[in-house]
Amino acid sequence: MTNLAPLRRALLSVSDKTGLIDLGKALAARGVELLSTGGSAAALRDAGLDVRDVADVTGFPEMMDGRVKTLHPVVHGGLLARRDLPAHVAAMDEHNIGAIDLLVVNLYPFEETVAKGADFDACIENIDIGGPAMIRSAAKNHAFVNVITDVQDYDALLAELDANDGQTTLAFRQRLAQTAYGRTAAYDTAVSTWMAGAIALDTPRRRSIAGTYQQTMRYGENSHQSAAFYNDGTGRQGVATAVQHQGKELSYNNINDTDAAFELVAEFDPADGPAVAIIKHANPSGVARGATLVEAYTNAFDCDRTSAFGGIVALNMPLDEATAKAIAEIFTEVVIAPGASDAARAVFATKKNLRLLTTDGLPDPKAPQTIMKQVAGGMLVQDKDVGHVALDDLKVVTKVKPTDAQMADLLFAWKVAKHVKSNAIVYVKDSATVGVGAGQMSRLDSALIAAQKAERMASAMELPQSLAIGSAVASDAFFPFADGLLEAAAAGATCVIQPGGSMRDDEVIAAADEAGIAMVFTGMRHFRH
Repeated sequence: MTNLAPLRRALLSVSDKTGLIDLGKALAARGVELLSTGGSAAALRDAGLDVRDVADVTGFPEMMDGRVKTLHPVVHGGLLARRDLPAHVAAMDEHNIGAIDLLVVNLYPFEETVAKGADFDACIENIDIGGPAMIRSAAKNHAFVNVITDVQDYDALLAELDANDGQTTLAFRQRLAQTAYGRTAAYDTAVSTWMAGAIALDTPRRRSIAGTYQQTMRYGENSHQSAAFYNDGTGRQGVATAVQHQGKELSYNNINDTDAAFELVAEFDPADGPAVAIIKHANPSGVARGATLVEAYTNAFDCDRTSAFGGIVALNMPLDEATAKAIAEIFTEVVIAPGASDAARAVFATKKNLRLLTTDGLPDPKAPQTIMKQVAGGMLVQDKDVGHVALDDLKVVTKVKPTDAQMADLLFAWKVAKHVKSNAIVYVKDSATVGVGAGQMSRLDSALIAAQKAERMASAMELPQSLAIGSAVASDAFFPFADGLLEAAAAGATCVIQPGGSMRDDEVIAAADEAGIAMVFTGMRHFRH
């Protein structure tokens, strides 16, 4: 296979015209003949460049509203012809097919059209046909042809030409080809995914995922694992769209935990007041509301001060100076918020290892999403858990009825439990977690751990009794036996929220009645494995 290949003729046909003029001028200065279509050709001519229309080369005008312009043997022959095969060269000579050594195409903006909420017909019209066909042709023939699909590769191409006297190396062309195939794959993924949703097809025969490289991680979950971060292009507010203002590069675990923190705190509408979530190993160590943001942080911190060290802090409203000062009192890995004041940023500027991320808003906790999990030989696909229950959805099943204050704490605990690894038990008092039990094989053990944490923090704060006394408790799934509920009651819980649905519900209800505590059923569980 040929290493160095000359670049004499280029076809430029782009939707995103960023950098097009500079590229065209640079190629022309190197003696490269320019072919183009439609708006790209017009832009290049307006810049004073000599450009030949593809229609002049093919002998056919652009037609059918631009649907047909490059789908022609002269174009694809110029891209696909092997220069080292006499039969291919003879066919080019016979049919007046000129070799095309560079293809620059970046496709109709289908993804952007969908993101803007365009109707079905508009989305269909923004499906590029000729572009992907040419890209695939050029990429297949990368032994001789360069193909560029991303504006960011323009400078690399020019540097390559300068380094090789107007030629490109095989290794360079191979990298461009791989990028090109990745682009068409992602494009087709976007189209097929959108269309499945548009025609309400829940289980399409084939499903693919795509992402755009954003950064390489220093390592994965552990130092012997490699990892990278890819953006899925949905634009959902969170770690992928956030601006990092300071601190070292985020790690794999930082991103995972920051995502968990921000998705949790988004459950709490800022219209109802400030809320803060502190995350450690993807589980909340403390979540709280407060009259002010700093009060919410303090309340969350007081749930588990030990675990908060080296944790992730997420806020449901812009970071202010007072809250920044409180957070800065201990080592914190990452803070994410929908904005931050200049004064708050100044506080953090003295903490070089603390990463501050800001977004333009909170993610919508009710917005539907599709999530995937890889397993051996396949992947599991499901809807993201966006289930919510409101006050009117709760069913009181005990003789004792919860007070209004208890109902508020029950709903708060339920929102938090949704984001705790199963089996999950969460104690809440006055809109603040006071004990969190996560990820145990037994629900009873989760209840015990949560209660022990509440006792330990009460001791550390020199309080006369456990923080769990008088609390509401949430269980992410039903109590299969009464023992977990009784453990919560022994810890001081006065009311319980759980899905219900166990074959022993009657026993659990009876145990609650005997203990004199109120209990409500949600009819919905939140397993988080």
